[in-house]
Amino acid sequence: MARNTQVAADHNAPPITQILARFVAEHPSRGWSDAVDHEAHRTFLNWLGCAVGAARHEAADAALAAVNMLQPAPQATVLGRGERVDMASAALVNGITSHTFDFDDTHLKTIIHPAGPVASALLALAEHQGASGRALVDALVIGIDVACRLGNTVYPEHYDRGWHITGTTGMLGAAAGCARLLGLDVQQTAMALGIAASQPVGLREQFGTMTKPFHPGAAARAGLMSALLARHGFTSSPKAIEAPRGFAQVVSTKCAWNEVTDELGERFEISFNSYKPFACGIVIHPSIDACVQLREQGVRAEDVERLELKVHSLVLELTGKKEPADGLQGKFSVYHGCAAGLVFGHAAEEEFSDAVVTRPDMVALRRKVVATVDDRIDEASADVTAVLRDGRRVHVFVEHAIGSLQKPMSDAALEGKFHGLSDPVLGAAKTKQLIAAGWKAGSAADLKALVALARP
Repeated sequence: MARNTQVAADHNAPPITQILARFVAEHPSRGWSDAVDHEAHRTFLNWLGCAVGAARHEAADAALAAVNMLQPAPQATVLGRGERVDMASAALVNGITSHTFDFDDTHLKTIIHPAGPVASALLALAEHQGASGRALVDALVIGIDVACRLGNTVYPEHYDRGWHITGTTGMLGAAAGCARLLGLDVQQTAMALGIAASQPVGLREQFGTMTKPFHPGAAARAGLMSALLARHGFTSSPKAIEAPRGFAQVVSTKCAWNEVTDELGERFEISFNSYKPFACGIVIHPSIDACVQLREQGVRAEDVERLELKVHSLVLELTGKKEPADGLQGKFSVYHGCAAGLVFGHAAEEEFSDAVVTRPDMVALRRKVVATVDDRIDEASADVTAVLRDGRRVHVFVEHAIGSLQKPMSDAALEGKFHGLSDPVLGAAKTKQLIAAGWKAGSAADLKALVALARP
């Protein structure tokens, strides 16, 4: 027998789907400050470097092998590689590679990595459509705003339940961005958002595996397909986001509708984006930063008796792997992050390779990390004390890590990170040209030259 269930729901929610559709379709081009526009270029550049950098990873090889079984038409570029595939598959693969190293952008209020789903969908579509760089950047700002505002609406209850919020809100951001790029009207945009709302992607159980970066890739593909379907008349519920059995109320017990409507079109969430100096889960960054500072104060790994680490409970929940077996698991081990910071003084992708994660000296050092929970410490902070063999104690407290909004990476630092990712794939000379093209994306007549530079 079918069950008749009564679940508490808000039957008087504002028309969020329609509000967002009107914003996406009608907000003026570059209807924001120069600072917001510059942040959009920083976001695009950081995403581009991350996607190119992971182009040779085994996850990219596997994804392309699967895609090629479908015999896709060569519509769009796979960044960092010679292959061209259909738009949806390019969105998928570039979304995967942009998140494979866990080195991409982070909207710290929600821990969303917004560029992965949104930029991956947009560049594939823009390349095929011959869209201008200005149209791409406009769509990026608007798509990320939709994803992050909806993330604000349901976070943290949605995330705490086990959803990977990058994928679940990312497909809505990608759909919004693609609807904007395609020039859909308000009604078509509402349909695109509604179609996407039935495709939340990602569970946190997959963290530390290839399926985690699959989430932003799948969200990019879902958002792109949603906009294409809507363009051709495919329909959905006009209140698919806010209805009692719609997206927000199904995936979260918190639905703060004002997070969508407050200052919509005036405050842009891309302004609160941040960029990672370390290639791992964002909550590890304060601990790595602290261990880098210990190293700068003369603490050597061989002199350490133990590292006393105090962090918020979320840090150990997300990154508490004491014995990571490979590089992907290492990105979710605050123990390995501390060891990397102390041994190397930085923690880029190489420090999270399989070879480094399994090195005997690294294994030995991370076993000296004694982590305890102290929820008086903010999740964006860390308290680390190195207890040395001679009895000395050296203490560092990091309130805000490098890369945070309070201590942002400079444009020059972003370029240095890009070179570190892209030089091994494209070479230093072409990488320099690609960086220059990324900074000028908003003024480009089309994206042909940029994507050509992103191929080996």
